[in-house]
Amino acid sequence: MNLRHIEVFREVYLAGSVSGAARALYVSQPSVSKVLRHAESRLGFALFRRLKGRLAPTEEAHALFREVDELYGRIGSLRQTALNLKRVGEGHIRLAVLPSLGLGMAPQAIAQFRRKFPRVSFDVRTLHHSEILRALYERESDLAVGFEVPPHPRLSSVDLATSQVGLLYREADMPNAPASVDLDVLKDRTVIGMVGSGPVGSLLAAELEGRGMQLAEAISVHTYYVAAALVRFGAGIAAVDEYTAREAVSEALSFRPLNPPVRFKVQYVFLNDRPPSGVAKAFIQTLTETFRQNGHH
Repeated sequence: MNLRHIEVFREVYLAGSVSGAARALYVSQPSVSKVLRHAESRLGFALFRRLKGRLAPTEEAHALFREVDELYGRIGSLRQTALNLKRVGEGHIRLAVLPSLGLGMAPQAIAQFRRKFPRVSFDVRTLHHSEILRALYERESDLAVGFEVPPHPRLSSVDLATSQVGLLYREADMPNAPASVDLDVLKDRTVIGMVGSGPVGSLLAAELEGRGMQLAEAISVHTYYVAAALVRFGAGIAAVDEYTAREAVSEALSFRPLNPPVRFKVQYVFLNDRPPSGVAKAFIQTLTETFRQNGHH
């Protein structure tokens, strides 16, 4: 049994139902059922039988639970030990970032941090906004950095910086643009839209709705740097975050923030029951300084 099997088994045992376990873990019932079936398949015997509308543990499940309960006690002890460890000079950080931040900000912070702490190793993955909770819950990442992460009972989020949305365009398409631009400039222009782009897309959609504007999105993409590449090849204009734009601007490509501004928060996120380690906290400080160095507070 892996850790996820054990966690689901324990909650189903305590709740007596898949629905109760799903509520305790803040996941869907089908997800709990799937993990439970997989655990039973791996073990080669049933853990529960349905009895009068409830899941009754088998004898094997009772025996397993005694071990699992002892294991959870040892995990609590392990957590306490980890909290007492103050060394920051070595360790490993599993970091998940949005693709926009993986282009420049995160690599800059990691390089800066490793110059100071060369014995700290990193595992870095990019993910979309909707994948943050899964990556943390399934232990793929210890720490995630995203935009305007919505509240969740299992997550804690802390603000790192404030940024804004703007338009990425070819100079040839919009020469001599002012320092900030109104969304009205998108009328009658080819727009590259974002599918499932998270809070930045939602903020922009709310701004457009408030103005009663509807844009004809000729091309829809799922990642901002693909939108930036399409702009570079003359496919249209895209509304992107500043971090995507920072890596895309050139002599031919320019970026202007919106007027009035559409701002969003950059946050780091972790599971409530798995707070950042000492080494992760030190990296967060470096990441905060990196945003500050780039003019984002």
